[in-house]
Amino acid sequence: MLEQCRIIELPKISDPRGNLSVIENSIHIPFDIKRVYYLYDVPGGSARAGHGHIELQQMIIAMSGSFDVIVDDGLERRKVHLNRSYYGLYVPGMMWREIENFSSGAVCLVLASTLYDVKDYYRDYDEFAAVAAAHRASKDAP
Repeated sequence: MLEQCRIIELPKISDPRGNLSVIENSIHIPFDIKRVYYLYDVPGGSARAGHGHIELQQMIIAMSGSFDVIVDDGLERRKVHLNRSYYGLYVPGMMWREIENFSSGAVCLVLASTLYDVKDYYRDYDEFAAVAAAHRASKDAP
């Protein structure tokens, strides 16, 4: 499951006046964008996210500065460092995520596949890991 998390390189149009990147629904990312939000002015040493989702898919982009995203499928964890605005980390559903190690002035842009729904969240890691294990087991069953 963790292998589904991947870096997607976005189109980068270079120009001496400044670069431009574009993101289009279901073309550059594997879902239609239903919600956009961003994190900024995160105090040094703070972490964000720390939750899992059932259905929600996300693309996480470092628009400015850098930060680390930890993705966890309940079995394995992987840390991904983001520091380029033309790279996005795709995070599918049934994945726990944490964001930490924000540089000064970092801006984290998140593109989401669904509108906000509190019922789509796992806020307790142990509960998430148990459900993720059952989900994997049901997919492996004949």
